[in-house]
Amino acid sequence: MIKAAARTAGVSRRHMMLGATLLTASALAIAAFTGLAKAEPFPANPAPAFTGATAAGETVSLSDFAGQTVILEWTNHDCPFVVKHYNHGTTMADLQTRAADEGHVWLQIISSFPGTQGHVSPERALELNEERGASPTYVILDESGDIGRAYEARTTPHMFVIDADGVIQYAGAIDDQPSANPASLNGARNYVSQALDELAAGEPVSTPETQPYGCSVKYEGT
Repeated sequence: MIKAAARTAGVSRRHMMLGATLLTASALAIAAFTGLAKAEPFPANPAPAFTGATAAGETVSLSDFAGQTVILEWTNHDCPFVVKHYNHGTTMADLQTRAADEGHVWLQIISSFPGTQGHVSPERALELNEERGASPTYVILDESGDIGRAYEARTTPHMFVIDADGVIQYAGAIDDQPSANPASLNGARNYVSQALDELAAGEPVSTPETQPYGCSVKYEGT
């Protein structure tokens, strides 16, 4: 009887531990979209929650896209590194088209403070994308820099891939060619495309973090 009671108690403890583990995992997934826990902007962590105003006059939150893959792109249209990918090549436009075709959400974020390089009106932000053949799902105007600082966005471009569970799977550069020279587009290894390929295949992202390159994000006071 004593041995049987001990076994029963052991099973109960294991069930309690399993339950606690499952609750923790669920809490992390929920936190990614609700901001219930402090989120650090690094791969394998829940993505920091945010809400922002779009150039089209809407308000969107990361939580609106729960269950979808979300790509974040920090941009500044006057930055030579951004110009390389939008005007000399079609890196961003092609990836945005792919994201739309695959049901992903592409959020282009402008964190330039008013009066600094890259800051544009909502109307100009939409015109720029039309001129460049770009098609992000939304353009978010982050004049306060709150979203940029939450993700520690440092450069334009600076890219993040967030999976359907709200976990950051990639953070860093768009590719492995840290140059503004258009010739560097040839043969570049695109890290965002690679991450999307691997997620689609149900595989872990083989390069989850790289050093972003480009122009500094023009926050207030910088």
